[in-house]
This record gives sequence, C-alpha cells and structure tokens, in this order.
Amino acid sequence: MAPEELAEVAASTSRHARAFVATVAEVASGRAVDAAIPLLLLATSDLLAAGARLGAMVDVVPDERFEPDCDADLDLDPLRTALARVLDGLDGYVEVVDPVLGPETGQASLSADLATVADALTQGIAHDDAGDHVEALWWWQFSYLSSWGERASSALRMLQLLLAHLRLDVDDDVAAEAEYDALQP
Repeated sequence: MAPEELAEVAASTSRHARAFVATVAEVASGRAVDAAIPLLLLATSDLLAAGARLGAMVDVVPDERFEPDCDADLDLDPLRTALARVLDGLDGYVEVVDPVLGPETGQASLSADLATVADALTQGIAHDDAGDHVEALWWWQFSYLSSWGERASSALRMLQLLLAHLRLDVDDDVAAEAEYDALQP
C-alpha cells in the first residue's frame, strides 16, 4: 500500500478510534443514561467498519520491529466500573467462546468488552499523537485481529439485541394502542 494510502487509513482509523473512546467515556460518565445503548451501538458499529478495513488490508509493517513505549497505560477499572453502573442489569451475557473451535460458552460483559476495546484503541491513539502514524496503524490492525475486533463484535451483537428487546418487548395493550395511534389521521 502506498504511503499516502496508509496515511489516509491511519487518519480515518484515528477519527473512529477517538470517537469511540469519547462516546464510551461520555456514556460511562452517566450523563447519557437514557441514550446509552443507542450511542454505544452507533459508536461500536462505526468502529467495526474501520476495523473491517484494517482486517481486509495487507499487514502493516512498521520500519522498527519493536513497539516504542507510548505511555498509554489506561487504568481500565474506573471506566469498566462506571460502564457497569450505567449498564446495571444489562451488562452480563453468555457467548460462544470461539465458534470455529466448538460450542463452548462463557460469561462476558459489555462493560469489560467496551473497556478492553477502549484500552487497545488508546494505545494506538498515543502512537498517533506522538506522530508515529504507521506504528499506530500497525497497533490498531494487530489489536483488531487479536482482541478488540472480537470484543467489539460481541458487544455490538449484544447492544443490538438489547435495543431490540427494549423496543419490541412491550405489553400487547401498549402495542395495540401505539398501532391504533399510528393509524389515526
């Protein structure tokens, strides 16, 4: 891939990564509790579109064969705890651990998934902020394939299912009344 194409992908990924981290932090702050699920759904799906591009392209290989220290050690506990508080009652879920290898299930949580993704993205953002855009792109691609892509995909599925349940699981009387109101001129 040409250097200018890599720069464009790095800039695009940086925008998506920063938007995701900002949205997760905003939701975790508790200021958008009523919109938490839709906001997280949008941010996660946008991020996964950027991640899919990283997964589909040829491996990015930085000039240096070691990752420079970028001082991006994010303490995940406050973010995860704040997200768990906002998502109370909706946080935990069961997932198939690796459907390619078998049907084994395990416990997961949206708060842990979203915090893990934010942590991986923040590492790349630190490289990007330091001006090492190829290293940032390498990190985002590597961590997409090794961790955050899977966690974000699981979170996206759960967020979409939660939204569907929140919107569609209503009393028959409420649904009938809404249908009646919708059909009135």
